Amino acid sequence: MSTVLRPQEKAAVLAEALPYIRRFWARVVVVKYGGSAMDDPALAALFAQDIVLMRSVGMRPVVVHGGGPQIGELMSRLGKKPEFREGLRVTDAETLDIARMVLVGKINRDVVSAINVHGPLAVGLSGEDAGLLTASRRSPDLGFVGDVEAVNKSILERILAEDLIPVVATIGSDPEGQAYNINADTAAGAVAEALGAEKLVYLTNVEGLLEDVNDSASVVSSLSADELEAIVDGGTLTEGMIPKVRSCVRAVRRGVGHAHILDGRVPHALLLEIFTTEGIGTMVSP
Repeated sequence: MSTVLRPQEKAAVLAEALPYIRRFWARVVVVKYGGSAMDDPALAALFAQDIVLMRSVGMRPVVVHGGGPQIGELMSRLGKKPEFREGLRVTDAETLDIARMVLVGKINRDVVSAINVHGPLAVGLSGEDAGLLTASRRSPDLGFVGDVEAVNKSILERILAEDLIPVVATIGSDPEGQAYNINADTAAGAVAEALGAEKLVYLTNVEGLLEDVNDSASVVSSLSADELEAIVDGGTLTEGMIPKVRSCVRAVRRGVGHAHILDGRVPHALLLEIFTTEGIGTMVSP
């Protein structure tokens, strides 16, 4: 049962948010969107609402989205079995076409549409548009899986200058026009670095970084990049968490203010982390 706040309590919530609104005014926040928050229509609607609210109070949000489960679902329907190595999807030519259809043709349109319910704000992009994400092949064993070689930040800066919200699907291409499937966690980190973002936020299916993977209450609320790197080296992370954590470490060491790992299944997770004193996930500092 939801709790109804009294007018004084509502005012207190707004007052608590004020210093954060002032602090992050005109600052870029890159949000990697995926997981359960994307699958649940109610959570997807709340996510769009949160992004619009952030923009409305002066922040400059950039959404970078994945779509791994949705790609896997379409592959299964087409009789293809997904294969992963170190958290990355092995991508042959047919899988690349499927990823392109799902990310660019379906999910990107859905996210843009959800945001634009609140006004003409969102602009959908693929990493192939205007050379946004220049990619190179990561490994022959992974097929058409790419690493980000360069980010053409000018196209994003022009969109942000118009007070619009870029929504980026993570298909990139090399100088010869060959497309590559780029891990969305890695791409979000590269975009955040290029834009000098104040925050890089990962919405996940877990409560945050856990001291004990079997105890959802053991969330590490904050740690440094060095401490996080030591955890990676310790080999205790799940495959899906590895790209996120590596991107967090790299981003904060290259100028991003803070990185956050949040539970996207929590309604208004973005607002709770950015505009409240307690926060709800894990924050990584330089």
